This record gives sequence, C-alpha cells and structure tokens, in this order.
Amino acid sequence: EISYNDIPNFPISTVKGHNSKIIFGKIFGLDICVMAGRFHFYEGYALDQVVLPIRIMAHLGIKTLFVTNAAGGIKKSFVPGTLMMLTDHINFMGTYPLIGPNDDALGPRFPDMSTVYSERLRAAARPIANNLDIHFAEGVYLACTGPSYETPAEIGMFRTLGADAVGMSTVPEAIVANHACIEVCGISCITNLAAGMSGEALSHEEVTETANRVRDSFASLLEQLIGHA
Repeated sequence: EISYNDIPNFPISTVKGHNSKIIFGKIFGLDICVMAGRFHFYEGYALDQVVLPIRIMAHLGIKTLFVTNAAGGIKKSFVPGTLMMLTDHINFMGTYPLIGPNDDALGPRFPDMSTVYSERLRAAARPIANNLDIHFAEGVYLACTGPSYETPAEIGMFRTLGADAVGMSTVPEAIVANHACIEVCGISCITNLAAGMSGEALSHEEVTETANRVRDSFASLLEQLIGHA
C-alpha cells in the first residue's frame, strides 16, 4: 500500500468514505493496482488532476481498467442495488480531459470513442452475474459535475437523451484510458432512484447504505471479471 500523501503532486480524496491509498497485489496471478479513493471534478480539482492516476497507470503498463461508481437510476425498471455495466456514456460535464497538449506517447491527438467500454468484458460478466444471483443490467451512464444532485426536470431531459443512470465521475477516467488504448470495463452500482422518481429526498447516506449492502456481491463480480482481463 502507498498513501497518496507519499506520491509527489498526487491529489487527496476529500469525500467521506474514500480512502487515500493505492494498493498493489495479485488476483489469479495478474498484477493489479487498486485506487482506494478517487478524485472528482466537484472537489475543486482540475480534470488533469482527476485523471492523473489513469495516466500514471498507463505509463506503468496496465492493459485493463475496471472503473466503478455509485449512480442514480434513470431507467424506470432499475431498483437500488442493481449493478449496471456501462455500454456507453454521455459527457455532460461541460469540459473534456484531453483538452491541452497531447501526450503522443500515450495516444493520438484525435482518439476514436466508438467503443469506450469493452463488449468482451460485458459478455464475460453476464454469466458471472447470473451465477452470483446479482440484479444485473447494462446501459448508458451520464456524467454531471455535481456536487448537487440533479433536478427532476434535468432527469427527464437526461432520459430523453438516452441515459439510463447518472453520476459525477468515471467518464473522464474512461476517456483518458481509451485514449491510451486501455480496455475499459465500467460498472455502476445503482444506489438510488434519480430525482423525482421516488418522491424521496436524495442523500449521500442512502448512497452509502446501498453501496455497503451490495459490496460483497459487487466484489465477487469484480474478482471473477478480473480473471477474464
């Protein structure tokens, strides 16, 4: 384990429930690098700081990125606790992580984004989720800046745009990983129904409670998926 504090110029996670360390280990004989705690645009970090860990991992030679998040469900059939594999995303953050000088050692100036999320790993996840009796779905994730939750009118607009879930992360990291030709597997834990869908006020406590409830099954899915990396 390496604390973020011990890495020069590395940000520190400020969100409750996020640790601040990188963990190295092995699963199924594969070398893994795990971020315990991530960075968000809404914390006040610039996007180049948010995606710095992904660029470091790219230079370290990772081939596959598993990126996870807590998200609000927009699709009406979703229930809290659903695990949704990302098929695509909508960047609604108003900015883009590849703006600025391009690092040609990592990827091209104008990268293709037709297939950001790995169909191969989604296909591998379906039977695993079935065997683990996980409430499993696939869909499009829309990223906003946060930190406030969205309004009911915004959720209605996002549904019209084709989004199935909404959150405040993941898209910048996935873009930068795809730019570096890293295979990306994205998984959202639907921790709550989006604004206006349940009649209940949204809270971070609800997000944390649902995430903790499905933590073990989420970890089992991830562990088995890593075996297919």
